[in-house]
Amino acid sequence: MAEEEGPTVELRQRKKLKTSENKESVKEEKISDTPVPERAPKHVLFQRFAKIFIGCLAAVTSGMMYALYLSAYHERKFWFSNRQELEREITFQGDSAIYYSYYKDMLKAPSFERGVYELTHNNKTVSLKTINAVQQMSLYPELIASVLYQATGSNEIIEPVYFYIGIVFGLQGIYVTALFVTSWLMSGTWLAGMLTVAWFIINRVDTTRIEYSIPLRENWALPYFACQIAALTGYLKSNLNTYGERFCYLLMSASTYTFMMMWEYSHYLLFLQAISLFLLDSFSLQQSDKVHEVYKIYIFSLFLGYLLQFENSALLVSPLLSLVVALMLAKCLQLNVKKGTFIAKIMKVINFYLVCTLTVTLNIIMKMFVPHKENGHMLKFLEVKFGLNMTKNFTMNWLLCQESLQAPSQDFFLRLTQSSLLPFYILVLIICFLSMMQVIFRRINGKSLKETITLEDGRIGGRPEIIYHVIHTILLGSLAMVIEGLKYLWTPYVCMLAAFGVCSPELWMTLFKWLRLRTVHPVLLALILSMAVPTIIGLSLWKEFFPRLMTELMELQEFYDPDTVELMTWIKRQAPVAAVFAGSPQLMGAIKLCTGWMVTSLPLYNDDDLLKRNENIYQIYSKRSAEDIYKILTSYKANYLIVEDAICNEVVCEEGDKLTYSKYGRFCHEVKINYSPYVNYFTRVYWNRSYFVYKINTVISFQS
Repeated sequence: MAEEEGPTVELRQRKKLKTSENKESVKEEKISDTPVPERAPKHVLFQRFAKIFIGCLAAVTSGMMYALYLSAYHERKFWFSNRQELEREITFQGDSAIYYSYYKDMLKAPSFERGVYELTHNNKTVSLKTINAVQQMSLYPELIASVLYQATGSNEIIEPVYFYIGIVFGLQGIYVTALFVTSWLMSGTWLAGMLTVAWFIINRVDTTRIEYSIPLRENWALPYFACQIAALTGYLKSNLNTYGERFCYLLMSASTYTFMMMWEYSHYLLFLQAISLFLLDSFSLQQSDKVHEVYKIYIFSLFLGYLLQFENSALLVSPLLSLVVALMLAKCLQLNVKKGTFIAKIMKVINFYLVCTLTVTLNIIMKMFVPHKENGHMLKFLEVKFGLNMTKNFTMNWLLCQESLQAPSQDFFLRLTQSSLLPFYILVLIICFLSMMQVIFRRINGKSLKETITLEDGRIGGRPEIIYHVIHTILLGSLAMVIEGLKYLWTPYVCMLAAFGVCSPELWMTLFKWLRLRTVHPVLLALILSMAVPTIIGLSLWKEFFPRLMTELMELQEFYDPDTVELMTWIKRQAPVAAVFAGSPQLMGAIKLCTGWMVTSLPLYNDDDLLKRNENIYQIYSKRSAEDIYKILTSYKANYLIVEDAICNEVVCEEGDKLTYSKYGRFCHEVKINYSPYVNYFTRVYWNRSYFVYKINTVISFQS
């Protein structure tokens, strides 16, 4: 018996050392036990260094190659370098034109301070209205781009438009690199990052809107969100050392705040992330302190953003702030009870109910005491979208007709299936979700789980970063199934999660544990599949899609819109400088950019007055009398009216609409005929195949 106690005691002492805080002494003890004390550590360090170096090189190279690809594709698509400045600017459509126009205004300003003042007190864009364009349109990207353009001396070597789009393409490269790093951190192999990038580029029609509209806010903001998620993924890992944890925390703090400054709707996306972290805290329980540190980052970013965004009340009444404050209060009220007991389970249920109740209550209280108007239309739209309310409001019904706000089409799922992305994503999600639920039920039943999960355990759902990503992708996917425009938030993480799964031996090992595979050693087979499956996928993608990508770069396309060019040229040459133009909001954005003339409305939907203006101006395509239209236009001091033939032919009054039985014909058709009373109010001064320009008469002559 005495001989058997020695090894037992020695084994227990080693276990205590491993769980102690002094991990360096454990490493030194292990090194001293090896027969060759010098070569083994150097060999291991060299392997780790080589793996990290190759992975980082691949991540950075992938991002740079993607940015260069976007630049080359944009050049071939629009033949950009061979265009005149006016033709280049026409490629910026709708709200993108507005953003770029303010970038031009900043470059024309005598100083940065003067430029910022003119934007914050802008009365040269919308007639009879002074707006704070920086706050209302989140123009911080344009401010930063204009400063960099002049501070770096780029005005001597590159044109402003190339500098602007170059920054956006560079951010897309960072976006891809961040997704690469996230899948690498989750799987442990940079092969997953390569597969993520391949799927992202192949499905770029559904992963990004960069091809259609470069200056959009999400094109500036989402790369920072991807960096934040990469840092959060590393921060949640259980085996992270102190220095890595600090680096991830700092990167997460900086990227969270920057993301919030770049996009006015960013706090809604962070709200979904906060819900994911709350559920992670409820289910995983070993990362509670880290999760609450992330909540502090949210609080800091919200209040700093509130101060630097001209006291933006939308941040104070945001659901993110209400949720985080509720979580902080709930943490203070929690009792220190032993985990796994019946009382602890009851407290978890009470805590969950308390957080939900406090969040709703705090949000209602904040909205009662904080004046706010921003983004109220979003809630109304969601109510109508989900059938919770009915409305005859023009703006709401117009938004419901937009393709990007419809449910995803079958083509979307077909494209993801053809690239093999959707099948593998569903497989990975199911395995991770079931494994996560298995771990949760074990915790609920009071069973203790190992702090460090090994490959042989086959419990991929026990890792906190995996639990977070599973919950987050389910939330984003649920929204994308309702509104197609939100697929650009979800699909990139579909690429990342699918690539991580097929390249992770732990995922295959989890599946083999369930199948109770015994004919082949499961660990060996998992390692083989984690290399073979992504390799086969990569080769098939290369064979099928790489020739298509090369063909796109070789084809010289041409952006041909002579009618719009002629219209803008006529305005710049013939219209008075003080003239005010009225028309569709999308066209008004192009007029503001290409000519600088004042307009009556803008393609923006975060201001009640602008929404009302858009609704009134759109009456030119309805069945209204010439006198009614004249009164509407003159109330906004408009001098010219532009009727677009495409909109006039597309808009059709449905049966049952009250306008169907109007005694007047559609104004956009009737005004073209040039008969009384239309000629009394409007005089046609220019037209081409797409546009009809009418001067609004100041002196009305009623003639029969």
